[in-house]
Amino acid sequence: MNSSDAMNNNLKSQLENISLKSFAQNIDDFIARAGKARWPPRKIIEEMCHIESTERARLSLEHRLRFSGIGRFKPIADFDWNWPTEIDRVIIEQALSLDFIHEGRNLILIGGNGLGKTMIVKNIAHNAVMAGHSVLFRSASDIIRHLQCDSPLLRSRRLQAYVRPQMLVVDELAYLSFDDNAADLLYEVVNRRYERRSIVITTNRPFKEWNQVFPNATCIATLLDRLIHHADVTAINGNSYRLHESQIETSKRRSLKK
Repeated sequence: MNSSDAMNNNLKSQLENISLKSFAQNIDDFIARAGKARWPPRKIIEEMCHIESTERARLSLEHRLRFSGIGRFKPIADFDWNWPTEIDRVIIEQALSLDFIHEGRNLILIGGNGLGKTMIVKNIAHNAVMAGHSVLFRSASDIIRHLQCDSPLLRSRRLQAYVRPQMLVVDELAYLSFDDNAADLLYEVVNRRYERRSIVITTNRPFKEWNQVFPNATCIATLLDRLIHHADVTAINGNSYRLHESQIETSKRRSLKK
């Protein structure tokens, strides 16, 4: 290694040590462009800041998307607003604008299977990530299983994972029946986020049936009180669109065989 290479590697190391890692990776190209264009000192510093801030924003977005657990979803542009027999488009479009996050409000979508509740909240969650918010998307059963551990210390640490994000999506709540301990765990999550950070919930059951989902649980009334206090609650009713699509596909396959 010649002296020039040694100096260059030393410069990269120094830049990385002061957390200018992205700039360090592009230092050779940067020096060449700056020299060719004869940038003044101020321009050089501005370009350094631009390179680093752009790369940090990209990495931050990648991290938030990976952490969120949103997964694959259809864009809201593909949603058929005319299919449900009942849907409050105004509330959903307001939620897509993310105002409820800034206000610390909750959003609860109630409706049968196959009506697009998960599709809608995944679009809301994705919008939130793109806007710079931290988001965590999990099914209710996954959250409860994750919190059901014997160690109080471990449970407390895991609870924090559901308290920290600016937006928590609890998908498919009340689809399965749970014991009273599950209701207590869910209550802890809701209580710690109450009036602080937003929760988005999808459920296929009206609130009056939640006692059937969490039989013998004593905290259901208090849980619902905290969820609904600052919340937009909207119903989506109609026939399953997934079933409708399946019937169309079956019909097409039959016609091709004729």
